[in-house]
Amino acid sequence: MNLTQKILTGSGVVFAIILLAFIFTSKETDDYPYHIVERGKFEILVPVTGELEAENSVSINAPGELQSRNIRLRSVPIQDLIPEGTEVEEGDWVATLDRTEAELSLADLQDQMLSEEAQYNATILDTTIRLSNLRDELINLEHSVEEMRLVLEQSTYEPPATIRQAEINLEKAKMDFRQARENYVLYELEAVEIVREAELDLERRIRRYEALDNIMDKFVITSPGAGMIMYHREWSGEKRSVGSNVHSRDLTVAVIPDLRSLVSRAFVNEIDVDIVSVGQTVRIGIDAYPERSYTGSVVEVANVGQELPNMDAKVFEVMVKVDQIDNILRPAMTTSNVIVTASYDDVHFVPMAAVHQQEGVSFVYRNDGTRQIVVPGPANDNYIIIEQGLEEGELVYLTEPENHNDFKFVGNELIADGLN
Repeated sequence: MNLTQKILTGSGVVFAIILLAFIFTSKETDDYPYHIVERGKFEILVPVTGELEAENSVSINAPGELQSRNIRLRSVPIQDLIPEGTEVEEGDWVATLDRTEAELSLADLQDQMLSEEAQYNATILDTTIRLSNLRDELINLEHSVEEMRLVLEQSTYEPPATIRQAEINLEKAKMDFRQARENYVLYELEAVEIVREAELDLERRIRRYEALDNIMDKFVITSPGAGMIMYHREWSGEKRSVGSNVHSRDLTVAVIPDLRSLVSRAFVNEIDVDIVSVGQTVRIGIDAYPERSYTGSVVEVANVGQELPNMDAKVFEVMVKVDQIDNILRPAMTTSNVIVTASYDDVHFVPMAAVHQQEGVSFVYRNDGTRQIVVPGPANDNYIIIEQGLEEGELVYLTEPENHNDFKFVGNELIADGLN
């Protein structure tokens, strides 16, 4: 039975108890069921089913290195896991993670590392050859400039056209040399970047390989301390088990609870959450030990609702601190919690079914043939406080009599009070 089913079952039990009390205080007369007006303590209760858990615990986690950017594993399943409830000492084995994807990733990284190392070496060789060729070209162009200068010097006694051609050839040679020298400088800078980029790619691959290789032995998880093992509950509400995936956002596999402080984690329906608040008293029962009873208080009410399986409406998580701790209480035990949202010590009250309304005026049918106007107060699921209009011991019908039109209104003086 999951927590949702337990919640529904627990609520049904409380409703059945209230219904029995309703039957025993209601009778039939004149063929119509009636109820005796009661006086005493009145409570507005919200019954919820919860589950015990430690308020504080020590987490047993998968390797923290799984959060590193250098390790990119899509999933790390739990291959083996110690039974829940086992008592362990520090250093005892707790779980083993599946290495399958890690080993495959490691093999891929090794292949990529070898490929990028070869690429890195090829890049160095290519840039070295290219720079060497450019240097040779510079030397040749420098020689060409010297040759063109000699030609110009030796054309002193040549025709003007020949001299002019020699000048043009020298200028062209100088221009080609300058351009080649600039290209060499630019390519030299580019070559440094090309080699550096290839080197960085290789270094990144090496870091990823070494990081993954270094955590392979950490896939065997041991306990950081002594205590009782409890499985970690994921965000979905499911407990970790063999086959569950551990990921970087939630590395916890199991916990060691601190049994000196327990809370009951419950879920309140969205229609009741507005009347539940921190500090309210809670009566706690343990389903496994129905003869035991405990008290507690609400310590936290969630601001955001959530949807649970098999429930139509949204629910809000409520944490209840247990006041008494003994050796019977254990995490994961189911609790029957009754949250006392309001309490009135000395008031009159009747079943909700006994109170009727007409044109905004509340009234009850009394067995003396009158319709008594009343001033209603707070109500719970089945009963409502009558602030004015009824006294203890009076009889009121639970259903509308067939001859209700013959019942005369009394207590008109309460209408103004009731509207204030």
